[in-house]
Amino acid sequence: MQEFFLLGFAGLMAGAMNALAGGGSFISLPALVAAGVPSVGANASSSVALYPGGIASAWVYRDKLRGIDGVPLLPSIFATTVGGLTGAMLLLWTPNSAFDRILPWLLLVATLVLILGPRLGAILRRHLRIHTGLALTIQFALGVYGGYFGGAVGLMMMAVWSLLDAGDVKTMAPARTLMVTAANTAAVLCFGAAGVIWWIPTIVLGAGALAGGYLGAFLGRRLPASIIKSGTILIAVAMTLAFFVRGYGS
Repeated sequence: MQEFFLLGFAGLMAGAMNALAGGGSFISLPALVAAGVPSVGANASSSVALYPGGIASAWVYRDKLRGIDGVPLLPSIFATTVGGLTGAMLLLWTPNSAFDRILPWLLLVATLVLILGPRLGAILRRHLRIHTGLALTIQFALGVYGGYFGGAVGLMMMAVWSLLDAGDVKTMAPARTLMVTAANTAAVLCFGAAGVIWWIPTIVLGAGALAGGYLGAFLGRRLPASIIKSGTILIAVAMTLAFFVRGYGS
């Protein structure tokens, strides 16, 4: 019973984090591992558990949706979904040892781009025009990342989007939530077909994430963008350090 309570609380926190800034699996993945789920199964189960919360957040944000850098939503959703399916298949084919060592470097890049994004973005927008094809290719790659490892994909998207779009973290949150949900849709279907989901802890965690995602989206509409930005960077730094320790610690 105590284990279920902790999983439910972890889901609540993870769902709220995903709605506000991303990075909810920083809580959900360790909670599943602590509950005895193997790492690849925990990663897949975490994506499934956080999926309902993502849908709830996307629903709350529905009237604030907009394209990124002028790219319409529908092509972006398609590219992200195909990328999510590709990433999920890659995860199922990746050994646990390789997965643990690749991930921290991806998070480090995302964190640096997130911190430097506004400054670099202003320079790039003066000298470079991102056409629709390139933007969709980038979104496909982000979908692959999301399907491969659902955690931090929201941070990665905002890090890259900050180079392409002048909008702040708060205005990009609705599109980020929708794109993460699109990538997770393909990943969830793939993981379910592969039979790698641990359903009982996943359902408990997912119930908490559903409530957390709905609550977090409402908070995200009311909190100042500066607070969300600072929280996003703190989460990114903490996540990067944690996964370096996990991947390379003794």
